[in-house]
Amino acid sequence: MERGGRHGGRGRDGGGGGGRGGGRGRDEAGGGGRGGGRGRGRGREGYGPGPGGGGGRHHHHHQPQQWISKEDGSRGGDGGRGAGRSDASRRTRVESVPPVQRPVESAPPVQRPVEFAPQVQPQPQISRREDRKFPIKRPDNGGTVAIRTAKLRVNHFLVIFSPETIIMHYDVDVKPKVPFNKGRPVAISKSTLSLIRNKLSSDDPLGFPLSMIAYDGEKNIFSAKLLPTGSFQVDILDGEDMKGRSYIVTIKLVNELKFCKLKDYLSGHLMSIPRDVLQGMDIVMKENPGRHMISVGRSFFPREPRGGDDLGRGITASRGFQPRLKATSQGLAMCLDYSILAFRKRMPVIDFLGQHINGFDIKDFQRFRREVNDVLMGLKVTVTHRKSKQKYTIGGLTEENARRISFNAEDPEGRNPPRQLGIVDYFREKYDKDIMYKDIPCLDLGKGNKKNYVPMEFCNLAEGQRYPKEHLDKNAATMLKKLSLVRPEVRENEICRIVRSEDGPCGGDIAHNFGIEVKPNMTMVLGRRIDPPELKLVAPNGRMMKVKVDEEKCQWNLVGKSVVEGKIIDQWCVIDFSSSDRFNFLDPDHFIPKLIKKCNNLGIRMDEPLIYKRATMYTLSRVDNLCQLLESVNEEAYKISGGGHLQFVLCVMSRKDPGYKSLKWISETQLGMVTQCCLTTCANLSKVATRANLSKEDQFLANLAIKINAKLGGSNVELNDPLPHFGGKDHVMFLGADVNHPGAWNTTSPSIAAVVATMNWPAANRYAARIRAQDHRTEKILNFGDMCLELVQAHARLNHVMPNKIVVFRDGVSDNQFDMVLNEELLDLKMAFQTIKYYPTITLIVAQKRHQTRFFPDSTRDGCSTGNVSPGTVVDRIIVHPFEFDFYLCSHYGSLGTSKPTHYHALGDDHGFSSDQLQKLIYDLCFTFARCTKPVSLVPPVYYADLVAYRGRLYYEAMVEGGQSPASTAPSSSSSSLLSMASFDQNFFKLHPDLENEMFFV
Repeated sequence: MERGGRHGGRGRDGGGGGGRGGGRGRDEAGGGGRGGGRGRGRGREGYGPGPGGGGGRHHHHHQPQQWISKEDGSRGGDGGRGAGRSDASRRTRVESVPPVQRPVESAPPVQRPVEFAPQVQPQPQISRREDRKFPIKRPDNGGTVAIRTAKLRVNHFLVIFSPETIIMHYDVDVKPKVPFNKGRPVAISKSTLSLIRNKLSSDDPLGFPLSMIAYDGEKNIFSAKLLPTGSFQVDILDGEDMKGRSYIVTIKLVNELKFCKLKDYLSGHLMSIPRDVLQGMDIVMKENPGRHMISVGRSFFPREPRGGDDLGRGITASRGFQPRLKATSQGLAMCLDYSILAFRKRMPVIDFLGQHINGFDIKDFQRFRREVNDVLMGLKVTVTHRKSKQKYTIGGLTEENARRISFNAEDPEGRNPPRQLGIVDYFREKYDKDIMYKDIPCLDLGKGNKKNYVPMEFCNLAEGQRYPKEHLDKNAATMLKKLSLVRPEVRENEICRIVRSEDGPCGGDIAHNFGIEVKPNMTMVLGRRIDPPELKLVAPNGRMMKVKVDEEKCQWNLVGKSVVEGKIIDQWCVIDFSSSDRFNFLDPDHFIPKLIKKCNNLGIRMDEPLIYKRATMYTLSRVDNLCQLLESVNEEAYKISGGGHLQFVLCVMSRKDPGYKSLKWISETQLGMVTQCCLTTCANLSKVATRANLSKEDQFLANLAIKINAKLGGSNVELNDPLPHFGGKDHVMFLGADVNHPGAWNTTSPSIAAVVATMNWPAANRYAARIRAQDHRTEKILNFGDMCLELVQAHARLNHVMPNKIVVFRDGVSDNQFDMVLNEELLDLKMAFQTIKYYPTITLIVAQKRHQTRFFPDSTRDGCSTGNVSPGTVVDRIIVHPFEFDFYLCSHYGSLGTSKPTHYHALGDDHGFSSDQLQKLIYDLCFTFARCTKPVSLVPPVYYADLVAYRGRLYYEAMVEGGQSPASTAPSSSSSSLLSMASFDQNFFKLHPDLENEMFFV
């Protein structure tokens, strides 16, 4: 049986640009039963100790492990994957389609017992009470192998501190003297807390000197001197009519942070990093920019953005920075990088509406009411009719227009009875303000049940309100991306300017008063460039040929060459969703023959499509209509082919559409279809036959072809030489894991965990995936062991051998989550393996892209023509961990902007990798990515896990947007609880059996 898949890149599989496919091998023959292929039945084949194993431990001679039924072993399953299928067993809505009879291409494979690969030794029972593990130490002094070295500047700035220094950590509790909201707790805003801190200091400047205090804006104060403790009353002016408001501030000393602990850790005398000390120092370094700039998450942005960064529609780009303290081999360092975000401008609300909403006319407000409400809801504003700096949150629009709003006004002196007063008269009498726009609603700025109606003309958008980049229009998104992709020398100069600026982390006297000094120069390091691997492709004579990559970019091309394994594509169809678009429709007579020709030129034998089906973008956007369309195409193809299996569906769209999510969800979880999407803007490129368009079209067709090939189980490129470190008798599996979280504004949707694993060796370029939903914003993969065990068993079914060595790559975790990965997820993995008495050796590596470290070549000879470091540049000295096993690798060619290296941190290693061996292994793997002819920036197991987790997110959004909430059958009246219950209904995320071991996600 041949099965496979191939890897892919981020993003959707539509559009132009690059892309290569993922796997769907369909060449199997033979039938189900125990140990055989996989049938369409939902029962899983299980792996257990088996009759031959006796349920006991295997000894060094490796008695073959047998496939067993549920009655015989601990993790069994039913059925296999035979040639025939029953309708009942097929997981699809197409109930009328007869069972698909697979063409038998060869004799059924001999059923063999699945064996362990060598060196999987029995081990003692694993318990959750095992001693906690620490990340492993560096096995050497760093790597030495290089084809060239390069001098690099790194945006790490050495921090000098005295080990004798002690800073005080205080807990701060702030409560209103008179309880708000009838005694119920009310959150106090960060801006109010900052005012309280400043007033406390101005009331007692000797006791609470601002120059010696750092505040995190919530519960923690760090001080360079002892502060008074106890409870203090602080009176500040509240915005509402300038009335005073009193707060009780309680300060309690909770810890003394000794810098000597950090010194001990940096010198290797302390195994566990003193995070409390590092946290205190980090807040000290952020105090100065926090007082002068806008804080967004962990970054800081100027209050007044630069001119020339206008994105239109009331949005502007702002250039900021993010500082972070890191423990490194050279000592403590501040890593600082430059960043750009989009913000709403500080401006009158009515002016913002005029710029932001196309065609907005305040005289015809009712026509725009819904859009205005959506645009303004939740934004913060300040008011102009009072002398107040207080910020209010927009809760919505009033039902009535301003001229019709009235309320009972009480006499403040109590001499007269309450009277009915209109808001127009109230503003004239109270504030001497005439309301100009009386025929539009007011803004509701009240909290809870308290009403606070303010006319829009007296409201300004507050500063520092980030605008989500996914909501930017095309032009603004392009401008923001262009501003973000600055050349390395520009980024370097900006970083150095920030470090030296008065409002930066080193400005003022605060850090100095805490005994902290930051050196103003970047750190110099020596990078090593690793030799790229040789690759395999097919020559025109049909034989394998060695291919050397381009020296500077490490790219290769397919001109005059073929892919390593091209699939035979004789049963496919086209659904043209663009057919009703008057201006952007597909020309099938032009596009389809060109695609077929390109595939055949690349060694992918493609016949004419069985079906060309016209549809509309409206059909794509309607879940029910789309499902019926896909089912009918599946059934029609079955009849035309005489019982053959539809290999894939090419879906052509006139534009990007949310229906893409539904298409993927239906095809991949319900129908078992591989789909490949593309846009007509790319498919029709050569209709205007310029040289540039012809070149772009050729590249697009090549990318589409190799992507399709990989999705169908083909192999586009392979390494010519074996991966380093592993021997000829080894059977190795690479695992990648990631968790996709909902956006910050989402409080109910589940997080999506994904695990992928290689299904072949030694090529190690075909992957299978598993998806699980879990609790909202939970980073720990709750079913990690079970997901990995499923993939190991799938690997065993395909290869008749269990991998004896496993390398796990974990994505998306920060340094302070290493303990969770090492002592919880890894333990869960080992305990799952223990249930089948399976004990492979394991290496665990975390891959991090969300860091701020950047490399800048010292001269032109130290980098490439774009000013970036060369592909294959590795740094494992000076800026890395003081003693743990980590390194930075820039594996890709940076054509735009500034390259970001990936930070790899090995937490555990049963295989005894040296620095050179692990770095070369990861770099070589980066050349096996399926959908581009160049090395990628992130090791493929992690890249694919990220893609699969994102695909799971699309499934969830498709279900919710299509009214198919995964919890819709649950007995609950709360919509938020319904959505959160999706975490526990895994059927909505379960892949169709036909795609469980395929690279549909590429």
